[in-house]
Amino acid sequence: MSILVIVVQLFALLFAITIHEAAHSWAAMKKGDLTAYSMGRVTLNPVAHIDLFGTIIVPVLLVLMRMPVFGWAKPVPVNAFNLKNPRRDNLWISFAGPAANFTAAGSCLLLIIALKSISPGVRVFLDGLYTYLATGSSPSLAPALKPVGGLVLILFYGALVNIYLAVFNMIPVPPLDGSGVLMGLLPPEAAHKYDKIRPYGFLIVIGLIYLGVLGFIIRPVLYVIFRLVFV
Repeated sequence: MSILVIVVQLFALLFAITIHEAAHSWAAMKKGDLTAYSMGRVTLNPVAHIDLFGTIIVPVLLVLMRMPVFGWAKPVPVNAFNLKNPRRDNLWISFAGPAANFTAAGSCLLLIIALKSISPGVRVFLDGLYTYLATGSSPSLAPALKPVGGLVLILFYGALVNIYLAVFNMIPVPPLDGSGVLMGLLPPEAAHKYDKIRPYGFLIVIGLIYLGVLGFIIRPVLYVIFRLVFV
């Protein structure tokens, strides 16, 4: 794998994780809980969110194994006693992270489309990028050393990584963000019963990944992204 692509993927992941956690922290602050704010987590400085294992070690290993880059940061602490309406407020706090990633991915795609429409050189670069993704041929990425090509490469992986992070976190299984959203939508009694699966949530998530459920969910989204970028 190209060293350039490895660096870009890791940069994109660090950006995606940072805005994800900053969005959670900002939403909690807006809903009345200043716990994360007091810890300096309402910031786009990645240092405040880095988890050594989840933000550095795991992503590097995945990239080296030619697997989709993925990772996580330190969880954002939320004190429900500081929230006026814990169930409703926690829904929005949970959704804020994936929403930030969806917004970032959409912005990256719009910029690629705009650049593609005004610069023939971008289309040439995207042809080379597609060849690289299909064959792993590093020479086709040579134009990425130029400013516009490098920007498009960053935007492309920014879109991919943010989409992966958003879709994965919206799976409604604890401790993922989707579970917080679902619990806010369920009636109180049903939410209480649903929360009982929390001790087994990690095992359920691993099982879903092993069974290819995440790939099944993300595949149509990736198809749309590739159509927008390369066609």
